Amino acid sequence: MVQVRVAGVALDAASQHVILLKPIDELPGSGPILPIWIGQQEATSILIAIEGADVPRPLAHDLMRSMIETLGAEVLRVEVTRIEDGTFYAEITLSTAGGQVRVDARPSDAVALASRVGASIWVADDVMSEAGMPDAVTDAEPESNAAERLDEFKKFLDDVEPEDFQ
Repeated sequence: MVQVRVAGVALDAASQHVILLKPIDELPGSGPILPIWIGQQEATSILIAIEGADVPRPLAHDLMRSMIETLGAEVLRVEVTRIEDGTFYAEITLSTAGGQVRVDARPSDAVALASRVGASIWVADDVMSEAGMPDAVTDAEPESNAAERLDEFKKFLDDVEPEDFQ
């Protein structure tokens, strides 16, 4: 297993959301990066957690966190464990009064939860080998454009309504 961090959430050429996971000891532009395609709601949830943005009502992953904490459990770590037929699988490891429990999860949900509770994120070596790709930083997007995208995202958060997530 290799410990990773969320390097970003992006859109691919077909406007599909992709979460980018990068080993924590690798610098941008070096080493591998693991792209995992996810849904729009999960992408939004991960971005909200990473940015530490406030939402008027809890999202599904906030509810998950609240339920786990209310039951006296703790998220120890999340792992992207395998790929089967192009589908990624993950597990969430919880510490409970009865001992450790592993729960099957989609990687997007596991990462969204980990981002909320500060749990470590891990990827199986086989998964990184099979689906990872070389990280290539380009200068195609100037920093001013990145700041503009962040402003657009903040505006989105200000204008989002709960019905938008149905």
